[in-house]
Amino acid sequence: MMTWQVLRTEGCCAAAKVALAASALVAGQAFAGGMLAYEIGTADVGLASAGYNARAQDASTVFTNPAGMTRLEGNQALVSGQLLWANTQYSIGSGSSPLLGSDDGGYAVGSSGWFPGGGAFLSYSVSPDLKLGFALAGNFGAPLKYNNDWAGRYYVQNTTLLGVSFLPSVAFKVNDKLSLGAGLNAMYGIYKDQVAINNPNPAFADGRLKYDDNSWGWGANLGLMYEIDEGTRIGLTWNSQVNLDFKASPQFSGLSPAVAHALDKVGLLDSQLKIGIKVPQQVMASVFTQIDPRWALLGSVGWQQWSKFGQINIGIDDTSNPVSLTTDIPFKDTWHLATGAQYRLSDPWLLNFGIAYDSGFQPNGSTVSPLMPLNTAWRFGVGGQQQLSKTSVWGLAADYIYGGTLKTNLQSTAPVAVGGRGNLIGSYDNTGTLVMSIYGNWKF
Repeated sequence: MMTWQVLRTEGCCAAAKVALAASALVAGQAFAGGMLAYEIGTADVGLASAGYNARAQDASTVFTNPAGMTRLEGNQALVSGQLLWANTQYSIGSGSSPLLGSDDGGYAVGSSGWFPGGGAFLSYSVSPDLKLGFALAGNFGAPLKYNNDWAGRYYVQNTTLLGVSFLPSVAFKVNDKLSLGAGLNAMYGIYKDQVAINNPNPAFADGRLKYDDNSWGWGANLGLMYEIDEGTRIGLTWNSQVNLDFKASPQFSGLSPAVAHALDKVGLLDSQLKIGIKVPQQVMASVFTQIDPRWALLGSVGWQQWSKFGQINIGIDDTSNPVSLTTDIPFKDTWHLATGAQYRLSDPWLLNFGIAYDSGFQPNGSTVSPLMPLNTAWRFGVGGQQQLSKTSVWGLAADYIYGGTLKTNLQSTAPVAVGGRGNLIGSYDNTGTLVMSIYGNWKF
C-alpha cells in the first residue's frame, strides 16, 4: 500500500501525522479501472486496447510487449502524440456545508479539461532473431486542478502525480513460434500537491499547504509471444510493481497566528514527509487472429493490483486540533476486458475498432474521492492508418472513455466555522474522456 511517514527535525517534542493524498488522474486515467493508461497515442487508442500485447505491427510493441519486436522488419521508429479532454466537473449537493461556498471547481483535469500525451519508440535489429528497443512514454497519472476557492478546497486544490517511463528492451526469437522479451522500466515520478488550510478567524483568508518532490522508481517488463500459425498469435506480459518514494518538507503559507502556533506545537511546520507510492503490477494476455485477407479479430484480458496502492488524504482535518488522522483506503484490484477488429479497406488503408471495460478500483462503488474522480471505465475506439510507402505509415485514432456518474460523501470531524474541512456531498455527472491521437511509423 501507499506508505507515509512524518520525520521530525531536532527540537520537535512529539510525533505528528499529516495526511497526504496520492491522487492522480489522467484525462482518463479514468483510463484504466485505476490510473494506468493504455492510451499513449498509438493505434491501440482506436482499438480500445484490444490485442494490446499481441498486435506487434509497429515499433510501439517495445512498450506493449517487447517480445513482439521479433515480428518487425529491419529497424523501426514510431512517434505519437495525443490530446485528451476530460469532463470531470463537480456538482455540489444539498448536504454540503454552506460555508464552503458554491464554486464547483471547474473542469478538474489538466487545463480546463485538456491534457497532452504521447510517446516515442525505437526497435533496432541486431539480427533477424535478436532485437533491441527503447521506449519513452508516460501512462501513469496526470494533473488535477480545481479552482482555488472551490467547495472542496480543504480536501484538494491542485495535485499532480506523473510517471514517465524510460524502457530499454531486448527480444529474442527462440524458434519459429516462440519469442521472448524483457525491458527495464526506469520511471521518473513527479508529485505535487496543494490544499487549502482553514483559518477559522474571519480576519484571515485560507492558508495553504504545498508539497513537491521528484523520485526515480525501477521495475521490469517481461513479454512472451507465441505464433500458433501464420495468422494467429498470443501475447502475454507481466509488468512489475514500481515503487516511487517521495520525501520533502511541506510548505505552509497564509496561516493565521493561532493555526500556525497549533501546527508548530505538534511539530508540523518543520517536519519532513515521506510518501511511498506503489505503481501496481499488472498481467495481460492478448490474441490476434487474421480470419481472412480483410478482417482480423483482437482481444485482451488483464489484471492490475491496485490493492497495493493505497491512498492518504492531505491537509489538516481540524485546524483547532491539528493532530490529523490518516485514512488508508483499501483499493481493489481491477480486471480488464477488450475486444476489437481490423478491416483492410484497401491496400493502403486499415481501419481499427474496439470496445473495452475496466472494473472499478475504489471500494465504495460509485462513491469516490475528489482526489480521484474515476472508477469503472468503458472504452469505445475507432481509428485508421494509411500506408504512405513501403517504409512509412501514418494514422489517426480516437476513443471515448465513459466513467458514469460518481458521487462524493465526505464528512468532516469538525464544522467549517471552527476550523474543519466541512461536509462535501455531491457528484461528477456523466464523466467521460475523449482521447485523440496521431502517429507515424518508419522503417529504416
